[in-house]
Amino acid sequence: MIPAVTNSPTQSETPRELARLAGRAALAKKATDIVVLDMRELTSMCDFFTIATADSAPQLKAVVEAVEKELKSRGAEPWHVEGLENRRWVVLDYVDFVVHVFTPGTRETYILERLWGDAPREVMDDAAGRS
Repeated sequence: MIPAVTNSPTQSETPRELARLAGRAALAKKATDIVVLDMRELTSMCDFFTIATADSAPQLKAVVEAVEKELKSRGAEPWHVEGLENRRWVVLDYVDFVVHVFTPGTRETYILERLWGDAPREVMDDAAGRS
Protein backbone atom coordinates (compact mmCIF):
# COMPACT_ATOMS: atom_id res chain seq x y z
CA MET A 1 0.00 0.00 0.00
CA ILE A 2 1.31 3.46 -0.90
CA PRO A 3 1.14 5.81 2.09
CA ALA A 4 -0.72 9.04 1.52
CA VAL A 5 0.56 12.40 2.67
CA THR A 6 0.24 12.33 6.41
CA ASN A 7 -0.97 15.53 8.04
CA SER A 8 -0.88 15.93 11.77
CA PRO A 9 -4.27 16.41 13.43
CA THR A 10 -3.63 20.14 13.84
CA GLN A 11 -2.75 20.62 10.17
CA SER A 12 -5.27 20.57 7.37
CA GLU A 13 -3.32 21.72 4.32
CA THR A 14 -4.54 20.45 0.98
CA PRO A 15 -2.12 19.04 -1.60
CA ARG A 16 -2.31 22.41 -3.41
CA GLU A 17 -1.36 24.28 -0.23
CA LEU A 18 1.50 21.87 0.47
CA ALA A 19 2.75 22.23 -3.12
CA ARG A 20 2.73 26.01 -2.64
CA LEU A 21 4.54 25.65 0.69
CA ALA A 22 7.20 23.63 -1.10
CA GLY A 23 7.55 26.47 -3.60
CA ARG A 24 7.89 29.04 -0.83
CA ALA A 25 10.52 26.91 0.93
CA ALA A 26 12.46 26.70 -2.34
CA LEU A 27 12.11 30.44 -2.78
CA ALA A 28 13.56 31.01 0.69
CA LYS A 29 16.72 29.25 -0.51
CA LYS A 30 16.86 31.46 -3.61
CA ALA A 31 15.55 28.91 -6.09
CA THR A 32 14.24 30.50 -9.28
CA ASP A 33 11.55 29.91 -11.90
CA ILE A 34 9.25 28.26 -9.38
CA VAL A 35 5.95 27.07 -10.76
CA VAL A 36 3.11 24.91 -9.44
CA LEU A 37 1.30 22.90 -12.12
CA ASP A 38 -2.23 21.64 -11.51
CA MET A 39 -2.14 18.10 -12.87
CA ARG A 40 -5.58 16.95 -11.73
CA GLU A 41 -7.26 17.11 -15.14
CA LEU A 42 -4.29 15.62 -17.01
CA THR A 43 -3.08 12.58 -15.11
CA SER A 44 -3.91 10.34 -12.18
CA MET A 45 -0.28 10.08 -11.02
CA CYS A 46 -0.55 13.14 -8.74
CA ASP A 47 -2.50 16.36 -8.27
CA PHE A 48 0.30 18.94 -8.44
CA PHE A 49 3.89 19.43 -9.54
CA THR A 50 6.08 22.04 -7.90
CA ILE A 51 9.07 22.80 -10.14
CA ALA A 52 12.07 24.91 -9.15
CA THR A 53 15.58 25.66 -10.40
CA ALA A 54 18.73 25.78 -8.27
CA ASP A 55 21.89 27.28 -9.77
CA SER A 56 24.32 24.71 -8.37
CA ALA A 57 24.51 21.28 -6.76
CA PRO A 58 25.04 22.77 -3.26
CA GLN A 59 22.06 25.08 -3.72
CA LEU A 60 19.96 22.20 -5.03
CA LYS A 61 20.77 20.25 -1.86
CA ALA A 62 19.86 23.25 0.31
CA VAL A 63 16.56 23.72 -1.54
CA VAL A 64 15.64 20.04 -1.17
CA GLU A 65 16.49 20.10 2.55
CA ALA A 66 14.42 23.28 3.07
CA VAL A 67 11.42 21.77 1.28
CA GLU A 68 11.64 18.54 3.28
CA LYS A 69 11.99 20.44 6.57
CA GLU A 70 9.06 22.76 5.88
CA LEU A 71 6.75 19.97 4.77
CA LYS A 72 7.80 17.69 7.62
CA SER A 73 6.85 20.47 10.04
CA ARG A 74 3.37 20.23 8.48
CA GLY A 75 3.22 16.47 8.92
CA ALA A 76 4.11 15.57 5.31
CA GLU A 77 7.03 13.30 4.51
CA PRO A 78 8.03 12.10 1.05
CA TRP A 79 7.06 8.61 0.03
CA HIS A 80 10.09 8.50 -2.26
CA VAL A 81 13.13 10.71 -3.01
CA GLU A 82 15.17 10.30 -6.19
CA GLY A 83 18.28 12.03 -7.53
CA LEU A 84 20.11 13.17 -4.40
CA GLU A 85 23.29 11.39 -5.44
CA ASN A 86 23.57 13.19 -8.80
CA ARG A 87 22.19 16.56 -7.68
CA ARG A 88 20.97 17.58 -11.13
CA TRP A 89 17.29 16.71 -10.72
CA VAL A 90 15.81 15.72 -7.39
CA VAL A 91 12.27 14.41 -7.17
CA LEU A 92 10.40 14.46 -3.87
CA ASP A 93 7.27 12.34 -4.26
CA TYR A 94 4.58 13.12 -1.70
CA VAL A 95 2.01 10.99 -3.61
CA ASP A 96 -0.60 13.77 -4.00
CA PHE A 97 2.04 16.21 -5.21
CA VAL A 98 5.58 15.94 -6.52
CA VAL A 99 8.40 18.45 -6.08
CA HIS A 100 11.04 18.68 -8.84
CA VAL A 101 14.24 20.64 -8.20
CA PHE A 102 16.50 21.02 -11.23
CA THR A 103 19.82 22.54 -12.13
CA PRO A 104 19.33 24.91 -15.10
CA GLY A 105 20.69 22.64 -17.84
CA THR A 106 18.71 19.65 -16.64
CA ARG A 107 15.50 21.66 -16.46
CA GLU A 108 16.06 22.89 -20.02
CA THR A 109 16.59 19.31 -21.18
CA TYR A 110 13.40 17.89 -19.69
CA ILE A 111 11.15 20.98 -19.95
CA LEU A 112 8.34 19.55 -17.83
CA GLU A 113 6.32 22.73 -18.26
CA ARG A 114 6.18 22.11 -22.01
CA LEU A 115 5.54 18.39 -21.62
CA TRP A 116 2.60 19.26 -19.36
CA GLY A 117 1.77 22.44 -21.27
CA ASP A 118 -1.99 22.06 -20.79
CA ALA A 119 -1.67 22.16 -17.00
CA PRO A 120 -2.90 25.32 -15.30
CA ARG A 121 0.13 26.96 -13.71
CA GLU A 122 0.86 29.27 -10.86
CA VAL A 123 4.16 31.12 -10.90
CA MET A 124 5.70 31.75 -7.49
CA ASP A 125 6.64 35.43 -7.26
CA ASP A 126 9.95 36.07 -5.53
CA ALA A 127 9.24 39.79 -5.09
CA ALA A 128 6.39 39.09 -2.70
CA GLY A 129 7.64 35.73 -1.45
CA ARG A 130 4.42 34.12 -2.51
CA SER A 131 2.24 33.51 -5.54
